[in-house]
Amino acid sequence: MAKYQRLGADALAEKGWLGAHKWLLLRRFSQLSILLLFMLGPWAGVWIIKGNLSSSLLLDTVPMTDLMVFLQMLAAGFLTPVSTVVTGVLIVTVFYLLAGGRLFCSWVCPLNMVTDAANWLREKLEIKPSTHLSRNLRYWMLAMVVVMAFVTGSMAYEVFNPVSMTHRTIIFGLGMGWAVVLAIFLFDLFVARRGWCSHLCPVGATYGLLGKLSLVRVRADQRVACNDCMECFVVCPEPQVIKPALRGETKGGGPVITSGDCTNCGRCIDICAKDVFHFGMRFNNVSGNEGIKGSATHA
Repeated sequence: MAKYQRLGADALAEKGWLGAHKWLLLRRFSQLSILLLFMLGPWAGVWIIKGNLSSSLLLDTVPMTDLMVFLQMLAAGFLTPVSTVVTGVLIVTVFYLLAGGRLFCSWVCPLNMVTDAANWLREKLEIKPSTHLSRNLRYWMLAMVVVMAFVTGSMAYEVFNPVSMTHRTIIFGLGMGWAVVLAIFLFDLFVARRGWCSHLCPVGATYGLLGKLSLVRVRADQRVACNDCMECFVVCPEPQVIKPALRGETKGGGPVITSGDCTNCGRCIDICAKDVFHFGMRFNNVSGNEGIKGSATHA
């Protein structure tokens, strides 16, 4: 950890504190604002949005249905009322196809704040080694959730879905939910670095599938300016997505991070003193004559 004691120092010097934390602050504002909108109903009687992150109704008009919930409903045979459910899942799917599939994980999900806190403390305490889990486990988890719905004829997973439980716990103060939140915090802190969000969460896997096609992407258009500091790899919750775009290892060597695993969190943008990264569109993903920096051995 000693080599990372000055993590972000160059960005702070170049951009100032706000510039080096812009996207992190915007993410926290988004997550807390969404929680507040849900809380206004039961706490203050102002029903801007009803329901939860799995299924909700905006202004008593616009339905929104989580894609994983919809898949469970299909598997379990629940499709009534059809029009509302289908409309809700189409709205959510189209939004995340445009804005970035796993944008949900870093900009909406309240559990992200818990796992980010665990990762921050893990680095401060220099906790090592970490259990190594396959990132494909989340897709097996998603398959298991769908199979469970088919076999039981119910959306059984939603009873103990940590994302839904965290949301309900914060809003309604459910005691069991706090135990789940604590368990995931301790799991990420002592067992596996970013174990839940980056390796196990089936909700993230669902939005990761959308992310493979989403339009808004992180781009490394200024990769020629990269000085191999590796700080973007340290702060990224999915560091494997950076290498192909930064090192030109995709087909055609384009600068766009196209992996569905990317959460569009913007931490690589914040941490980079050379402004290598920025948000853009997935189009024009072609390699120019910019002279790709770095060796292909970096992870």
